[in-house]
Amino acid sequence: MTKPHLSILVIVIVILIWSSGLMVECGIGVNWGTLSPHRLSPSVVVDLLKHNHIKKVKLFDADPLVLRGLMGSGLEVMVGIQNEMLMALGSSPLVADNWVHLNVSKYLVKGGVDIRYIAVGNEPFLTSYAGQYQSYVVPALLNLQQSLARANLASYIKLVVPCNADAYESSLPSQGAFRPELTEIMTQLVSFLNSNGSPFVVNIYPFLSLYGNSDFPQDYAFFEGTSHSVTDGQNVYSNAFVGNLDTLVAALSRMGYNLMPIIIGEVGWPTDGALSANLTAARAFNQGLIYHVLSSKGTPLRPRVPPMDIYLFGLLDEGAKSTLPGNFERHWGIFSFDGQAKYPLNMGNGLLKNAKNVEYLPSRWCIADPSRDLSGVANHVRLACSSADCTTLYYGGSCNGIGTKGNISYAFNSYYQLQKQNSKSCDFDGMGLVTFLDPSIGDCRFLVGITSSSAGTHINWWVFMFGVLTFIRIMS
Repeated sequence: MTKPHLSILVIVIVILIWSSGLMVECGIGVNWGTLSPHRLSPSVVVDLLKHNHIKKVKLFDADPLVLRGLMGSGLEVMVGIQNEMLMALGSSPLVADNWVHLNVSKYLVKGGVDIRYIAVGNEPFLTSYAGQYQSYVVPALLNLQQSLARANLASYIKLVVPCNADAYESSLPSQGAFRPELTEIMTQLVSFLNSNGSPFVVNIYPFLSLYGNSDFPQDYAFFEGTSHSVTDGQNVYSNAFVGNLDTLVAALSRMGYNLMPIIIGEVGWPTDGALSANLTAARAFNQGLIYHVLSSKGTPLRPRVPPMDIYLFGLLDEGAKSTLPGNFERHWGIFSFDGQAKYPLNMGNGLLKNAKNVEYLPSRWCIADPSRDLSGVANHVRLACSSADCTTLYYGGSCNGIGTKGNISYAFNSYYQLQKQNSKSCDFDGMGLVTFLDPSIGDCRFLVGITSSSAGTHINWWVFMFGVLTFIRIMS
């Protein structure tokens, strides 16, 4: 339970933030994911964001290392709650109180973190989840809203639920409707959002439409005009993003919420791991999207609206993400894992600038020894790639065409860098060799690791559960 004097302090801080003009306008933010074996320190990432005038950042959890790094940054933050936590939060007001205390109130202090949104779950209605989290969403929202109210934060911090675009469907945008099995829960969700002044958050990925459907017109995925436009009555759609967004607008209007604000929680294009995932396509899509959003053109169903917030997915490549959807999952970043801009991109404040003060390991690589018989190397490559990221080697990847020895060397080096260049990690039964000459080939980059530790990537769940048990014991 929040102590009275702390609640008053929080209110004063909120008022000061408002009155000091730190409220940022609608604009373009980024998703900061941390599933990487080569994690930049939070301070380097925050400096990267500020250096590029990116004022909004969306997190997928409430990692204390990241939140501490954001303290005093002035960035507008959306923290996330993992789907696995929804049942506990929806089952107990005490658990919700404790989560808000540990992950929100604790950081909303003078010189703290400007938390504006809490993302309750991440695409919890995704078709592939088969309803696993569906029943927990609204109870979690209700308990968290009460917890925010008890902490005197309900008027400042908004609860949202990022939804995948598969939550709604139609053959034409104007016929948009939520999936039939979601009608009841979407009615409850949208009513909650409307009552509390929260936007509807949706993730839209034209890349996935192109990747998953061989009949999908490639030029319809971009913003440069198409010969496959979609005519819907008097409206004509020339790209998938606008068509998808208006499908959501129609679905909300069908429920009586035609003016509900919308935020794009995730949108982007990967640069590797599939034939249609490359630097040229990613730049074309993201730049076209940015120019579209900044132009305030709106959509045919919402032609005159203020600029909406969008969060590009993502900020950095995440080499530890699951590849079940595809090898491209590890290559969504507009920056590589080490904070280097992958391609020229203007987010409204000039071209992207690289991260500063990145601490690299020494410039050395592990390759296959050209003097050794490599006939028995298959198991070594398999083991190396089971730990390290080798997704660029597969079909459609930027390293797919470097030959057998190149593939072996890439796998060896990826494992070697993951192990912080430990000399034993380049042995591979005598088939590995450390070199000081960069073995990169064309667009295939052999990485050099960074010194920052990845410790703390997943500690927040355990911190949270320990806090829950402690809180309940105190209250009882």
